[in-house]
Parts: sequence; C-alpha cells; structure tokens
Amino acid sequence: MRLTVVGCSGSYPGPESAASCYLLEAQHEGRTWRIVMDLGNGALGALHRYADPLEVDAVLLSHLHADHCLDLCGYHVLRKYHPRGPQPRIPVYGPEGTAGRMARAYDLPEAPGMTEEFDFRVWGDPVAIGPFTVEAIPVEHPVPAYGLRVTDGRGTLAYSGDTAPCAGLEAVAAGADLLLAEASFQEHDDTPPSIHLTGADCGEAAARAGVGRLVLTHIPPWHDPQVVHAEAQARWSGPLDLAVPGATYDI
Repeated sequence: MRLTVVGCSGSYPGPESAASCYLLEAQHEGRTWRIVMDLGNGALGALHRYADPLEVDAVLLSHLHADHCLDLCGYHVLRKYHPRGPQPRIPVYGPEGTAGRMARAYDLPEAPGMTEEFDFRVWGDPVAIGPFTVEAIPVEHPVPAYGLRVTDGRGTLAYSGDTAPCAGLEAVAAGADLLLAEASFQEHDDTPPSIHLTGADCGEAAARAGVGRLVLTHIPPWHDPQVVHAEAQARWSGPLDLAVPGATYDI
C-alpha cells in the first residue's frame, strides 16, 4: 500500500501544510482502493492534488478535534451537491457521537445531519475495507481517541493519532513497517500531561516497538521541526523522516 501525506500540520493548518490527513491506496480486485485517515481543516482542498475525492472508499477519524475532522463538512457539500449528482454514501469510522458532532459543526439538524452522504460507524472490532484491515486502538487524549493500525496483508502502517505515551500506542506500533507518530511537544517545554508526544517519546516508542521506519507528523507551526527531529534521533537509530505534504511511502 502507498501512504501519501496530504496534511501534517499540528493543531491548525500552517503556512506549509493543511492539518492532519493521510491517504492510503492499494490495488485490489482490479482497481485502486483509497482510504483517508483524518480530514482536518484545510485538508480537503489539498486532497485534490493526490486523488479525486469522489474516488475515496472510506474516511477514518482518529478523534473529533477540529484539526482531524473538520473538513468532513466540506466533503459533505462536495458529495451532496457535485454536478454529477449526489454521490453514494461511504463509510465514515470514528468515535461514538461522530454523526452528531459533524452535523453541529455545519449547523445541520442531527436528523438527518450528514447521514445521507456518510454511513457513520463507531470504532469497535477490526474492519475490512477492500484490501485494508483496520484496527482502532484507544489511546490517551482529552477526548475519546484512537490510534490506527492498517494492514493490506503485506505491510503494516501504525498511525498514532493524537496521544500521550500509553499502552495503546505500544499496541498500535508493535512491529509495524512504518510508524506515523504525532510529535506536538518539545522535551523541555512546560506542557500539560496526558495530551501529546514529544519527538523523544516517538523515538522511544519506535525503538520499543521495533518498527521499520518512523515518520514524525502533527508538529505545530510554532515549533522548529528540526528540534523535534533531533529529539527523536537521540532515541531512535533507524530510518527517520519529518512528514511533509506530498511525501509518499510504499509499505
């Protein structure tokens, strides 16, 4: 499967990138399947550079903070009012309450809300979407949040979502070919507990999990990414990248 970084800015869109959004593509049964992990503010426009949004098979939401889900509002408009006519419903997986949260975000009545465009499903057992099997594992964040573990039978991607160090992150990352890990905090800053990872946290998690590659993402525009990179490099000796829009990885 191929991972494309659509948006990687932490907490809000930055000058170089939209907020969190990652496209996964794989060939299966004679066609390309596409899933999108998170659709943060600014991401829908950027997605057009890499895929036709009407050819996405499912959206996977790690949690319901705006920088991970808000562009589902625009995607609702695109699918409802496109000149080719209303598009078929597609699955949107997320925490309990996703349908209501998105309806309120666009000032819609909760019934029907966006349910005519999206088939909202709550994370539970692993799900199959074409060639992809997706396991959502609860992680530590101020709202219900999940790390996502995605395999196509040949490779495994681990996506931290937003999380503090926790057992859930360890389970998401274990043995993955690529760990896409948020690094919102810096080591020596006075930051609140139980919200985000530092670069050092990411490096330690990658080393413990034995991953093949670590990609740091969700770095806020107020931080220098090279500082976060150096923190991770001090704890992790394997392949290490900073996520940038348009970067691709074959897994």
